Amino acid sequence: MTIVGIDIEGLRTSVDGEVIAPGEPEYDVARQVWNGCFDRRPAVIVRPASPAGAAAAVLAARTGNLDLTVRGGGHNYAGHAVADGAMMIDLRALDSVAVDPVTKLARCGGGCTWAQVDAATTEHALAVTGGFISSTGIGGLTLGGGMGWLTMRAGLTCDSVASAEVVTADGCVVTAAPDENPDLYWALRGGGGNFGIVTAFTFALHDLPPIGQLAMLCWTPADAVAGLATGRDLIASLPTGYCAAILAVSGPPEPFVPEEHQGRPGFVVVVIGFGEPQELEAVVAPLRAVAPTPAWELVTPIPYTALQQMFDESSPPGLFAYEKSLYVDELTDEVLATLVDHFPRRSLVDSLVPIFPLRGAYCGIPNANTAFGGSRQPCWAININALSTEPDDFPAEREWARDFWAALRPHARSSAGYVNFLVDHDEHRIRESYGDKYSRLVALKSAWDPDNVFHHNANIPPA
Repeated sequence: MTIVGIDIEGLRTSVDGEVIAPGEPEYDVARQVWNGCFDRRPAVIVRPASPAGAAAAVLAARTGNLDLTVRGGGHNYAGHAVADGAMMIDLRALDSVAVDPVTKLARCGGGCTWAQVDAATTEHALAVTGGFISSTGIGGLTLGGGMGWLTMRAGLTCDSVASAEVVTADGCVVTAAPDENPDLYWALRGGGGNFGIVTAFTFALHDLPPIGQLAMLCWTPADAVAGLATGRDLIASLPTGYCAAILAVSGPPEPFVPEEHQGRPGFVVVVIGFGEPQELEAVVAPLRAVAPTPAWELVTPIPYTALQQMFDESSPPGLFAYEKSLYVDELTDEVLATLVDHFPRRSLVDSLVPIFPLRGAYCGIPNANTAFGGSRQPCWAININALSTEPDDFPAEREWARDFWAALRPHARSSAGYVNFLVDHDEHRIRESYGDKYSRLVALKSAWDPDNVFHHNANIPPA
């Protein structure tokens, strides 16, 4: 069988692992990604069982003049993992995790999800910053930077990359590390999927008790400004080691939420400590003292793995999803007023707005050390998520997200955004997001991928 210049049987011979062609039983499931907006049909799907297999697939795609995409977890909102008529290199078979508790290093296959990594590392009271949805693949999140619950405590995910195993555009397998291909190592930590296929990451792990202390306090839109202002100030002064976020969400159908607030919009301040319960109680006391008082709260011990999975049920595969993001230096009263005004206009209960505080360990890494595009000065990343279970409801909710973003835009640092949250293809925003690092990234792209083989991403074209 030959498909668009690719000899399928020859591909099966040259690549260890699965090769799935259209019409075969596994094809329709294998081509699916998390975002239900994308129903694309690749020409062939390759699931290599080794880095050499991934390299052989890259060479086969190039020889056959076939477009190429890379699937880690398939969770990217923009659907970069799949394209019509392309070869999808699906890394999910490369999902081993090996933890060395003595050196505090974990070697993780490029097809791992955060659930797999979290389960392996927390056995040793260790962790690395991971995503908010545990089914997210480690690759895309790490390569774009990597924000999660531990950002304030342990920095971005990319900050903890000790080395990477990379399949390059010319079909070679190389190591990127501080002492081996250091320019590539720099580019991979924030430069996205532009420079190759990472078949394994080695992470430097951080000490983390497996049980944390969680406090979530929620205010209704009518009462939210005082609670959000207090939460903003509290988060900015949290002791070292604490983690936090602010969330605009619909009240979940859980016993700790009064029935009249379930499904209704609310604004939640989340604080997480890893010490004794009474320590967290003292830290969040100012939130409890706010008038009006919170509409509901949850204060409880929580395993770190459960914290990482807290939003999994609200983000199942197949959701129709869109996002817009920006950075603000401060959650000023004007920004808070815009949040309180615009979030309740969402029509669907799944839509949410997480607001990530970028401070603490995030600011402890010199900005020049990685390719990550955001400033290492304290700021907040606001991520507007339009989520729908029904395709007919989705266009209006997407417009809500765009209008919300436009209302926040005058308060933003610039049009720059976190590249992992860029859905609309906008070369100007990509350039601005990387700032003065962009020219160096272009030069490295020209060196490592001069033909732009890896372009299904927040793309940095070669010179």
